[in-house]
Amino acid sequence: MMHDENSEPIDDDLLQPDAALPADGAELADAPEPVNEQTHPTEEVLHDQTVVSGLYENYFLDYASYVILERAVPAVEDGLKPVQRRILHALREMDDGRFNKVANVIGQTMQYHPHGDASIGEALVNIGQKELLFDTQGSWGDVRTGDGAAAPRYIEVRLSKFALDTVYNDKTTEWQLSYDGRKKEPVTLPVKFPLLLAQGVEGIAVGLSTKILPHNFNELIEASIQILKDKPVQLFPDFQTGGHIDVSNYNDGHRGGKVRVRAKIEEVDKKTLAIRDVPFGVTTPQLIDSIVKAAELGKIRIKAPSRNVAAVVDNTARDVEILVHLQPGVSPDVTIDALYAFTDCEVSISPNACVIIGDKPHFVSVTDILRVNTHQTVHLLQRELEIRRSELMERLLYSSLEKIFIENRIYRKIEECETFEAVLQTIDKALKPHKKLFYRDITEDDLIRLTEIKIKRISKYDGFKADELMRKLEQDLTETADNLANITRYAIAYYKDLQKKYGKGRERKTEIRAFNTIAANVVAAANQKLYVDREGGFIGYGLKKDEYVSDCSDIDDIVVFRRDGKCVVTKIQEKIFVGKDIIYVSVFKKNDERKIYNLAYLDAKSGITMVKRFPITGVTRDREYDLTMGNPKSKITYFSANDNGEAEVITVNLTAQSSAKIKQFDFDFATVGIKNRSAQGNILTKYPVRKITQKTAGTSTLGGVDIWYDDHLGRLNRDERGKLLGNFDAKDSILVVYKDGQYELTNFDLTNRYEPNDIAVLMKFDPETVLSAVYYEANQKAWYVKRFKVETTSLDKKFSYIGDAKGSKALAVTTDRYPRIELVHQVKDRAPIEKMVLEPEGFIEVRGWKALGNKLPFARVKEVKLLAPKVVKEVKIEPIVNVVAEESETAEPIQLGLFS
Repeated sequence: MMHDENSEPIDDDLLQPDAALPADGAELADAPEPVNEQTHPTEEVLHDQTVVSGLYENYFLDYASYVILERAVPAVEDGLKPVQRRILHALREMDDGRFNKVANVIGQTMQYHPHGDASIGEALVNIGQKELLFDTQGSWGDVRTGDGAAAPRYIEVRLSKFALDTVYNDKTTEWQLSYDGRKKEPVTLPVKFPLLLAQGVEGIAVGLSTKILPHNFNELIEASIQILKDKPVQLFPDFQTGGHIDVSNYNDGHRGGKVRVRAKIEEVDKKTLAIRDVPFGVTTPQLIDSIVKAAELGKIRIKAPSRNVAAVVDNTARDVEILVHLQPGVSPDVTIDALYAFTDCEVSISPNACVIIGDKPHFVSVTDILRVNTHQTVHLLQRELEIRRSELMERLLYSSLEKIFIENRIYRKIEECETFEAVLQTIDKALKPHKKLFYRDITEDDLIRLTEIKIKRISKYDGFKADELMRKLEQDLTETADNLANITRYAIAYYKDLQKKYGKGRERKTEIRAFNTIAANVVAAANQKLYVDREGGFIGYGLKKDEYVSDCSDIDDIVVFRRDGKCVVTKIQEKIFVGKDIIYVSVFKKNDERKIYNLAYLDAKSGITMVKRFPITGVTRDREYDLTMGNPKSKITYFSANDNGEAEVITVNLTAQSSAKIKQFDFDFATVGIKNRSAQGNILTKYPVRKITQKTAGTSTLGGVDIWYDDHLGRLNRDERGKLLGNFDAKDSILVVYKDGQYELTNFDLTNRYEPNDIAVLMKFDPETVLSAVYYEANQKAWYVKRFKVETTSLDKKFSYIGDAKGSKALAVTTDRYPRIELVHQVKDRAPIEKMVLEPEGFIEVRGWKALGNKLPFARVKEVKLLAPKVVKEVKIEPIVNVVAEESETAEPIQLGLFS
């Protein structure tokens, strides 16, 4: 049975039913009467089976309940499993502000936790690695690399200030006896923070499990404040390991939800990828192993390892860095998608929020847990305020008693008393006129306490200082009462103070993004070669002696067209029979609407030759589709496959015996409309055809393709998601302007990847587009404005329009025709900060992309902001014609125009 790092290994003796049975010769308290020797054997066996099965059933249920409640599943009150709670309690007992050896902490914890040091040590290290409750010293391992902690005798730990502030309060803690009855331990700790959601937890019990993902510290505090304000909240996981997360199916942490987590992968250059983070729960060795395995299976194409350079290099130190070297000519964008599709660069995690509420396991949402934790925090704060109020009232009461006792010289009246009872009576009688001032009755303990005041204190008693102290107590009491009356306001202030003290440096590490669904067959590397035996009717990657068709992957589908007018799509295999007389075979791309098949076929029944054009977008695998009218012995007489809907011109030669006057003519497929594959087509000729040949290659009849850009995914698409970039022909490209001062031209392949956070402009490239930029030039130590056109044509190569000087940076860039840029600046050092609006088209003319531009006359530019562009209307006036000059009868008409 498996357990997580916070639960202990199950003791072997608990798995043995005999361990709970009495020793030989002992009697069970409820044991049945001895079976009479004359009892029927069958009855004896049945009776014994009933007893044993009952024992096993009870023992199993007891054991299952024990594991669920005492080991694997956390309590909702403090978010801790028993082993974690006992570690924290032991550390609190040991706390003196100094670090303690982990070995000593384990020994202290064993006074409360009777399950061995290994489970305690493992749970303690796990808490320490989450960097919230503990301050640590030494090598505590690394969750990113999977490195374990050093031995307990070498590493040290103490409670963090955060833990001391939020986890402990002896006055509000409910206590119980430890397992041996010698010590007290907390039932639950009075945690005033959603600790369970901050740390996360995982555990496997008998018959159920729990998996609560960690969430961001600051977001939890802000969500708790929203709950106190009766506003809706939404929580998403955040991991120490960083990366990207898709939370579209998180389902608030309920059972059945799912999140997808990805490593951050950057393109260093066209031959190298760098992995900067690992997904939650994945270590760098596991990630590297998955990449190597995918490469061995041919799913991705990485550089073959050599003696000096490995294909995958792990440079992880303080930060994760795994370099993946690609084979020459391999697309980095496609490889990134393949890494997500075939390796542990992307993992799917299914949360399962199960917690103990009222001694029973419950499946809840993370919002439910947060709401319980928030209301519990309010309750604990209220309890603390009530205790403080009681303490303040007691201190105020005693200060008043002391003042009356000393200033009224009651201590002198007891000098003549002969017994202690008489002393108490004398004090009580002297206090009688003042008793109505107190909030409760004066008890004998109060009187005894007055008798314990030392003479030295009486002699140095300062009534003015006593009054000041009492006024301070009254102020504190008033403030406490006000906080109790406005407990929600007080709780919100408490959360804000927590965030102010401990929230710095705990910003979100995992970036929330929407992920695109990666089609494995699109990004899989071509690790096989497709061959065909046309006459025999076989295809596959094992037919190496037959005709080579193309490279493919071992997960591709293959489309086959046969002479008899049938087509079929089947999975690639080593060798598979698809039917004799194959005329075309290729890798099949589902939903490809731009690949158009042109064919002519002879209908055997009527003798008519038909032509048709059609795409194949979706089919049932291994099902034959008839492309003719369905009549037996029909056959295809001409076929072509066109990747971009080209329509060629063919030459048709009729038989010499045909009665047609014209025995040869040309036909243009562009005159045939594109329909579905089941359409009969158009009549080409009613006469017998001798042969059909292609006369000229055609051009596309589909026109350009509309391309959209989804700035959430950073991907191009044809599904109308995001911003429409325009209609693209084969010669068109995309202009990408980056925030770091570079630009790049790319093709419009849908496998391209763009990092939305790095992009300032992404648009269809137009050579006439003018870019306006404000930037800092490090060599000149000055700010410049420039306007330029993109003059380069190289694809997939970045060019810097701000120069190569280290420290130069782009501040703003826009393709607006009439841009307006707000500059917050200082004319001179220590001069007042001013604002101005710059209109670049009136400030500088268009120059080359390498030009410096015009220098701004400022000592410092503090902020740059793009404003809405200036609205300039072009007003056209109709030309005035037929106005003839006096000097000439042949004067040209005069055309007037106005531009404003």
